[in-house]
Amino acid sequence: MRQNFDVKGGPQLGRNNLPKLRDAMKAQGLDGFYIPHEDEYQNEYLPASNDRLTWATGFTGSAGAAMVLQDKAVIFADGRYTLQVRDQTDPDLIDVESLPDPGPFGWLAEQSMPGKTIGYDPRLMTPDELAKLETAAKKAGATLEAVETNPIDAAWDDRPAEPMAPVVPQPLKHAGVEATTKRETIAKALEKDGADAAIITSPASVAWAFNIRGGDVACSPLPLSRAVINKDGSADLFLDPRKASKDLREHLGNTVTLRPMDELETGLAGLSGKTISLDPALASAWFFKQVEDAGATILRQPDPVLLPKACKNETEIAGSEAAHIRDGAALTRFLHWLDTEAQSGEVTEIDAALKLESFREDLGDLNDLSFETISGAGPHGALPHYRVSSASNLKLERGTLYLVDSGGQYLDGTTDVTRTVPIGDASGDMKRHYTLVLQGHIALAKVRFPKGTTGTHLDALARHPLWQAGLDYDHGTGHGVGVYLGVHEGPQRIAKPWNAIPLRPGMIVSNEPGFYREGQYGIRIENLQYVTEATDIPGGERKMLGFQCLTWAPLSRDLIVQDMLSPAEHEWVDQYHAEVLEKIGPLVEGDVSDWLKAACAPL
Repeated sequence: MRQNFDVKGGPQLGRNNLPKLRDAMKAQGLDGFYIPHEDEYQNEYLPASNDRLTWATGFTGSAGAAMVLQDKAVIFADGRYTLQVRDQTDPDLIDVESLPDPGPFGWLAEQSMPGKTIGYDPRLMTPDELAKLETAAKKAGATLEAVETNPIDAAWDDRPAEPMAPVVPQPLKHAGVEATTKRETIAKALEKDGADAAIITSPASVAWAFNIRGGDVACSPLPLSRAVINKDGSADLFLDPRKASKDLREHLGNTVTLRPMDELETGLAGLSGKTISLDPALASAWFFKQVEDAGATILRQPDPVLLPKACKNETEIAGSEAAHIRDGAALTRFLHWLDTEAQSGEVTEIDAALKLESFREDLGDLNDLSFETISGAGPHGALPHYRVSSASNLKLERGTLYLVDSGGQYLDGTTDVTRTVPIGDASGDMKRHYTLVLQGHIALAKVRFPKGTTGTHLDALARHPLWQAGLDYDHGTGHGVGVYLGVHEGPQRIAKPWNAIPLRPGMIVSNEPGFYREGQYGIRIENLQYVTEATDIPGGERKMLGFQCLTWAPLSRDLIVQDMLSPAEHEWVDQYHAEVLEKIGPLVEGDVSDWLKAACAPL
């Protein structure tokens, strides 16, 4: 079993640990301390040893921050976690405020704190975030102090050990391009920009640039590591030597110097007199100070690995296609199970999550889940980032909807798919809302668009049917996805907030509009798709990019109101189901095969 359903976080953590933290703060002369969710690597999923916000407050959400003073503590969480943050924190000890408004910096700016000292850990904050904290502290009359030792680390007496998973080569048959070729391409870009080297601080970027994978982070095959790539293509790779096998050393070759992580500071000091590319959105303020203290010139620019990593090569696309077809067979077996055995009203959310995991395990090549399965029955489906635990576990009751968002990590690809299905008979509203979400999904799947178009330009297409009904959803429509890397990656994104990165061929994005009726049900339909090369449109004047679907699994026919669909939408559903049957049909048999044929029959 790859996931557990223990109750995580909770008010007791804040009750136990806030006094310890305040003692450690006092020992360092601090009146307050700022705690971001992010760790030293800006990871989305944190190793247990780096989950400081949870330790201090009990809140386990993937976004948030806290400000702890000697006489007060405030936690900030966004709308996805409104209920969760109140359940997991003690209201007598911790006040809850909204992220991003006012957010920790807006809140601090409104306080009167003359003569007070607020501590922060420069390893956990980007320079842009630090600048906001500095402005807020100045308005409050407080003084900021960068700490050498995080007071949480000092007070955390039962802190888990740092992860020590082996770092292994990613075979060329899956990577598609030799690591030396990747780094030479990056080196040429650095030389063109006038940089002598780039410091790569993101483990995902390191993994891609060196064709390596690890296991230090749950659900993401990441090696906690850093690197310096020079303009001649040579590189220093910093990681704990206990993780390095003989195969890894041979794989890296003689252009890469493998160095222990505790030599990182020395390595940065050796950059004196050079121009260094550093990403202010990914690298912490600590890196900027180290490079400045070394006497190097900083060139602020995006991580040079991000864009090449996002634009998948032919091998990566082919691998993703193969992984999705296998994964689709496992999901189809699960959907058949949901439509038969799980209709009793006695199956629980945990039962369902484990059943889906077992179908993926049966494939024989599952390395991990790509995230903890979101298994939401009834009202829990209305919580987009719901995590089932033994305390929250609901039954899939008849007359409700069940939402499942899940994915797998395979050597050749990363999957992420959401389906919503009825348990028993669905209401008219459920069907109408499902069809509106489906219409938005179809619009984003079918769109053709010119070069230079960003995800922000396309976001409204997925929302339009809902908007016309006076409805919307409060999350993004699409995120980038890696290839046996993070299930969420940039720089591309499809969402309301402005994203300046044009969609380019080979980029994988999700297509996941939704609708959520609080306390009743949630609906989301998610496929992954990749950007195709620009081609002509008959009668047109410009070549247009488009999307090719990666995810293959039946939609819920029983939830589709056919009269709401246009002829083109009707045709899209039938064509999609025909392709599902063609690709998945040969991989299932018996009752599942019969069920799939019926599920994919023309509307």
